[in-house]
Amino acid sequence: MPKIKVWISAARLRTLPLSLSGIIVGTALGSMYNQFRWDIFVFALLTTVGFQVTSNFANDYGDGVKGTDNETRVGPKRALQSGQLSRKELKVGIIISIIICILFTVALLYLSFGTENLILTLIFGALGILSIWAAIKYTVGSSAYGYKGLGDLFVFLFFGLLGVMGSMFLYTKALNAMAIFPAVTIGLLSTGVLNLNNLRDYESDKTSNKNTLIVKMGIRNGKIYHVFLIAISFISILAFTFIHYHNWKNTIHLVAFVPIFIHLNKMWKIKNTVLLDPELKKLALSTFLLSILFYFSFNNFS
Repeated sequence: MPKIKVWISAARLRTLPLSLSGIIVGTALGSMYNQFRWDIFVFALLTTVGFQVTSNFANDYGDGVKGTDNETRVGPKRALQSGQLSRKELKVGIIISIIICILFTVALLYLSFGTENLILTLIFGALGILSIWAAIKYTVGSSAYGYKGLGDLFVFLFFGLLGVMGSMFLYTKALNAMAIFPAVTIGLLSTGVLNLNNLRDYESDKTSNKNTLIVKMGIRNGKIYHVFLIAISFISILAFTFIHYHNWKNTIHLVAFVPIFIHLNKMWKIKNTVLLDPELKKLALSTFLLSILFYFSFNNFS
């Protein structure tokens, strides 16, 4: 396989829609206050893609080095595991990706805060550095938090709270308390995608000492936990919808929960967790659909 195709595969493009969902919802919230700007939107998307690709490269490296990605792995083959990229090549790819992330972050902060809001620039710059750290430390190193059952918490914080409320702040320079509801929704749905991944990889993670929450709680409890994530995410977005309801058009985004609830029913019935792999894509794309419909629910159709 040509190297460019290997790198594209290692970037795991199918994970990008989920990572963009929080930015789109945060942008929708900013637009509700007439604070939308195309330049901020574009660079927020680019920065998020950079973080996600860095995370994917690092996960490929970390799981490959630890032996978690092996012949028993259920999902797509990884670049290091399959020998398509060497450790050195992947390290260089991670470094280049980090540099690109830093450049995008600097540009985004300059567009949003200019030179007169130094404190805000420093705060969000620190959050950017923390995001890069979180992207790498999920699987890399002896203290990788993904191997200690903390992956769910970090996904909730970075994909949900920071992704949604942070991007809203870039537009408005302020936060509305009600933004917590859609932020929680996106965070929990994103955590649900990770949970499906961990359910699918239960056996290989267990033998590799990757102590995800699923390894700690078991498959049945993991499925109950998944139901909880989806249920609370729906209740949270329902609360936001009720508070901001003006007419039926403000409920359009709830349509995205139809495939999510269908997925939930199928997930519960699947006995062999290996067969959960297609459900990851369904939940991720449904979350992305929710973010797009959320924008139209509260902006273009007012």
